[in-house]
Amino acid sequence: MNKFSKTQRLVGTAILFALVIVLQTFSSIIKPGLVPITLALIPIIVGAVMYGASTGAFLGFAFSVIVLIAVLTGADPVHNAFFAIKPVPIVLICLLKGTLAGFLAGLAASKLSKTNLSLSVIAAAIITPVCNTGVYALCMMLFFKDELMADYGNAAGYTNVFLFIMVAWIGVNFFIELIIDVILSPVVIRIINTLRHSS
Repeated sequence: MNKFSKTQRLVGTAILFALVIVLQTFSSIIKPGLVPITLALIPIIVGAVMYGASTGAFLGFAFSVIVLIAVLTGADPVHNAFFAIKPVPIVLICLLKGTLAGFLAGLAASKLSKTNLSLSVIAAAIITPVCNTGVYALCMMLFFKDELMADYGNAAGYTNVFLFIMVAWIGVNFFIELIIDVILSPVVIRIINTLRHSS
């Protein structure tokens, strides 16, 4: 990570930022269930591994802001309905999950990349979706347990909010995101190696 100059980091972060916007805007229409999948985790992982925790957090925050805009404008009608009930928790959930995911991925990658780049990329590819989904699931259970069960869980035949969230609400999305991120890890490794050798 330290082999990149300040200009290279700035340009690289700007490109990844643009990719976050494009991928999150595109993936917002892909909904295996009620919640859209997140393709924007891929550039967050790349930025976290290449430039560290602060860049991962910045890209995660950028992704989080796009998610929040979709909620506020009604482009995400499910979470817009929750925002109407409890606006502050929804804002916190949106901003926290992506930012924390990018930061933790960068933190882990920076420790591991000193000894093994491949391991650092794979770790970041796992940590990012786990953290993004985990923070979301915990916060939704904490702040919206009754609303989730009343509006969706009971109708789907669930009596336990945790099972409903993990199986019916976000389970499919999480596994799609995790599989995509891990499968693309070799591509990320090749990109980073190419950029490092050209710097």
